[in-house]
Amino acid sequence: MTEKYYTEAVIDALRLEMIEDEDVVVMGLDVKPSIWGTTRGLYDEFGPNRIIGTPVCEGSFVMAGVGAAMTGLKPVVELLFSEYIYLAMNPIANVAGVWPHASNGGFKVPMVVQSFIGAKGFGAHSHSQSTQASLLNAQGIKVVIPSSPADAKGLLSSAIKDEGPVVVFHHRQLLPMAGEVPEGEYTVPIGKGFVMRKGDDVTIATFGAMLYRCLEAADILEKEGISMEVIDLRTIVPFDQELIAQSLEKTNRLIIVEDGRKRGGIGSEIAAVFSENYFDLLDAPIMRVAALDIPIPYSMPLEKACLPETNMIVSTVKKSLE
Repeated sequence: MTEKYYTEAVIDALRLEMIEDEDVVVMGLDVKPSIWGTTRGLYDEFGPNRIIGTPVCEGSFVMAGVGAAMTGLKPVVELLFSEYIYLAMNPIANVAGVWPHASNGGFKVPMVVQSFIGAKGFGAHSHSQSTQASLLNAQGIKVVIPSSPADAKGLLSSAIKDEGPVVVFHHRQLLPMAGEVPEGEYTVPIGKGFVMRKGDDVTIATFGAMLYRCLEAADILEKEGISMEVIDLRTIVPFDQELIAQSLEKTNRLIIVEDGRKRGGIGSEIAAVFSENYFDLLDAPIMRVAALDIPIPYSMPLEKACLPETNMIVSTVKKSLE
């Protein structure tokens, strides 16, 4: 194990997969200088044929990635801002996710789209959104959201090895984070969550940067005799139903925490699934903590007011227990 920054863990995964498989290429806007630092140094090591800079046209270069995947390569396409994934919805949702089915297995699309979510201050609506829920209705797409440097490496490596299209969202607040990362080849299974903190009173399902707000809330509530079980989903499509259900057998209460908008969010889908299939495990209504249904403001105080904070999680847990 070696301590690395989140961005270094991403680079580590890309480098190892590119060394292992010559079909792995990276493409996107500014992948040579690397705006977020997640591809830094790879151009000097692998050259322009495998680290491919593109024009500012997300729909076009993501479609180019789809074509490259269909014809034998394994592209990692980097979108600098997840807000612009809407410009690439056609190649992602209508082509990459559908064509393996529509072609009866004739085409595989082993493509990764790597993008960046979450507010980080003064980004306003065009550079602060968490857009992961926009992919819930797209067929054939897996969606993962790491919450630590180790998971960033492990989930990205698993995504590159996967035979189908996978979208990996990195939270902007976590990019400067440091943590222990395994050396060498390392994978984290897609679709499996992890219990970050055991508890008996309430189950919290969360992901990405919100994990740390939930852990802060757990510390506060522990002093009041309330025990939270905190699950890091890590993958949101497909999410780990079995792990949440196992937790609910103890706690009988479920809260989903995310920093995407509440309407149509990840919490909406999880709540619907558990209301339909696990109603007998519930002693209280499922609750959601999420961002307001408005564009993220530019002003820092307004941004903070728009997004979930630790005190909101604390109050929601207490409401669930009433």
